[in-house]
Amino acid sequence: MSNENKTIHEFDFNLICEYFLSTERQGPGSPEATLKALGFIDNLSDQSRIADLGCGTGGQTMVLAQHAPGHITGLDFFPGFIDRFNHNAGKLNLQHRVKGIVGSMDNLPFREEELDLIWSEGAIYNIGFERGLNEWRKYLKTGGYIAVSESAWFTEERPAEIHDFWMEAYPEIDTIPHQVARIQKAGYLLVASFILPTTCWTDHYYAPLVKAREKFTAKYPGNKTAEELITSSHHEEELYRKYKEFYGYVFYIAKKIKQ
Repeated sequence: MSNENKTIHEFDFNLICEYFLSTERQGPGSPEATLKALGFIDNLSDQSRIADLGCGTGGQTMVLAQHAPGHITGLDFFPGFIDRFNHNAGKLNLQHRVKGIVGSMDNLPFREEELDLIWSEGAIYNIGFERGLNEWRKYLKTGGYIAVSESAWFTEERPAEIHDFWMEAYPEIDTIPHQVARIQKAGYLLVASFILPTTCWTDHYYAPLVKAREKFTAKYPGNKTAEELITSSHHEEELYRKYKEFYGYVFYIAKKIKQ
């Protein structure tokens, strides 16, 4: 595989996290998309328990906290993200009900049926869409919600270049109907789904990466691995702009039902 076609997930995890540390969001999304998804969720109160899994630096978490009641725990594997997360919560005076902790998606520190809402924007792929739906369900109360954004094909067929890229990066990517079927099979009632608009990628994800790349390059001048990471990031952006009618992110909001 050439460097140009190397996917970002093949690089050292800590290096990837450092690359994204200065960005508000570590994946496609926007405050508007977060609030649109939140609008489909009811029954939250000051006593509600919410978990944002794969929270990153907490861009979406802070939006949630400013528009929804309850206590929010942000969880991410990278300590640097959690340090920034808690700093951001403090700046917004949210630290009394928003806390970031270091942890893993496949070993959650919650009790069964403890949570009213599980949130995960662009991060469930780390454990796998189907696996995450199934394993996280036990932590939700009956009637609790899960809200996740996940990559999806918009068409049954697509050009070989973008198909091969995603099969290498994330083979579990699938069409929206197939993902909805997985949600239902895992014991949820789909409440809503919507495709994230292009601006969630271009304005809120790729544009902020320009400054991140400048900082990263300045810190690692002449570092071959850092250069390859930036090249990979550029390549992903070019592919999105070229093939965005074939794929993107979809937000799914679903409710846990009795089985």
